[in-house]
Amino acid sequence: MNQQEHPQTVEFEVWASYFTANLARHERLDALIPWDTPCALPHRDAAALGRSLQRFELGEGGEGTGLLARARARHDPAYDAALKLFIAEEQKHSALFLAALGHLGVDPLGSHWSDAAFVRLRRLVGLRTEITLFLIAETVAMEYFLALRRSDDPVVQGVARRILTDEVEHVRFQIDQLRAGFAGVPRPGRVVAASAAWVVAVGAATVLAIDHGPAMRALGLRPSTFWRRALGHFGRSAPLAFRLSRRAAPVGPMAEPREQALQPAGSGQRTVIRDCRG
Repeated sequence: MNQQEHPQTVEFEVWASYFTANLARHERLDALIPWDTPCALPHRDAAALGRSLQRFELGEGGEGTGLLARARARHDPAYDAALKLFIAEEQKHSALFLAALGHLGVDPLGSHWSDAAFVRLRRLVGLRTEITLFLIAETVAMEYFLALRRSDDPVVQGVARRILTDEVEHVRFQIDQLRAGFAGVPRPGRVVAASAAWVVAVGAATVLAIDHGPAMRALGLRPSTFWRRALGHFGRSAPLAFRLSRRAAPVGPMAEPREQALQPAGSGQRTVIRDCRG
């Protein structure tokens, strides 16, 4: 299929280039996380955060084989390349959460009902709906990561800061994926899809507020405040994703990292994890 037949090819080439260049920024930011710093949290707060991060670590570690298989049906190599690099970034987040769990003195989970339900749901739906689920998950979690960045523990702060640099762009990537996916859908169909997404987003924010409430309180974030702000993040993204705003152009990456400008801040640093076990 040539570029004239698939007009979104150019925009996804931009995303593939962004994700490729972003590898250097990852190395630089990873090197700034002070892994050898002793845990600064009381044992109770560390345990609450650990139970919360266990679930995020589990959810970010998927290989995305089903998603990639459905994407290949679009016959757009640029889209496939960008999506594969996006999944690799998500897997890096899982590794960061795993290291943070070690710092907090908490073992990773083998399974959790919320992750199993999310994976099962994704396997039952098409590409457009799966990307919608990713958009919901990442916009709803954004406020939680912002709270993590305010943690009293420098390692938790560093992990949150590192992940937020990706998540902002991931939301924009998913918006562009959905804009491409809904390009030929009449407005009534897009309104129905957006309405269904809102129902799921409200449910996701509610589950997160309840399930991760102790961690939020340890971070000074009230679950009710999280719930309201989380839906605000989704509400700002949904009109763009479902083509319900007046914006015609793709969103595109906010940052434009250049490989030569983003050399690692350090190399060969040894990771020493001092945990929070009481």
